[in-house]
Order: sequence, then structure tokens, then C-alpha cells
Amino acid sequence: MDWGERRIGLALSDEGQLLAQPLTTLTRRAGKRFPMQQLLALLRQHTVTGIVVGLALDADGSEGEPARETRRLAQDVGRRATLPVDLWDERMTTARALQAVREMGGGTRGRREDVDALAATVLLQHYLDARRGSAT
Repeated sequence: MDWGERRIGLALSDEGQLLAQPLTTLTRRAGKRFPMQQLLALLRQHTVTGIVVGLALDADGSEGEPARETRRLAQDVGRRATLPVDLWDERMTTARALQAVREMGGGTRGRREDVDALAATVLLQHYLDARRGSAT
């Protein structure tokens, strides 16, 4: 999960936990509650066994208010879904996703939801690679 102020990008891995792929993007509406029921339904639908949440660290690696909010939401999701949750440094995931889209010759105009799901995919792939000890 790649948390954002407006959108939450979601990605899934294959059963062997080798390859990440984009799933969808949930919208966080200003002044509205987090779309928890929608998220929980997706977790059940895809038989998710664990959750990786991007931790919004500051540029120097410290935790500011966005990281504290992410921790709170991640704990709530884990508790409600009764699934283990790992937090993973998400710095630069959106930038890497944007770069990948541009390198493939695509544009991002009007495709923010796609970019957010791709950022979640980048985040999850880095996590999976690191767990296998092959992070690049």
C-alpha cells in the first residue's frame, strides 16, 4: 500500500512472493473517513496474507507527522483485517514510478491513479526483493 493524501495505491504479489503487480487505487476524500470497508473487501477478495505499507519518512529518514499517521492507519488496518503488517520506507517510490512511465514513452497527465498503483508496485517489489536478499 502506497499511502497518499488523496489516493492509496495498491499492489499484489504472486503466491510465490516474487513479483509485484498493480491492483488498484482507492480515493481518500478530503474531510471523509478512510475507505476502510473498501480496503477490507479487497483484502478478502484477493486472499491477502500480509500487508506492506509504505512509511512516509522525511528526506533524512526521520519520522514526521505523515509517518506517524501512516503507523496509526497501518495498525488499524492490521487489527481490522487480522493480518500482519510490515512498514517499508516509501521514499522515492512515486518518483521511480513516474520515471518508469516516462521511460516507457508514456505520459502521466490524467493518470495519477495508475501512477499511485505503480508506486505501490515499486514499493512491494523492493520489499519482496529485500526479503529474498536480492535488493538492487
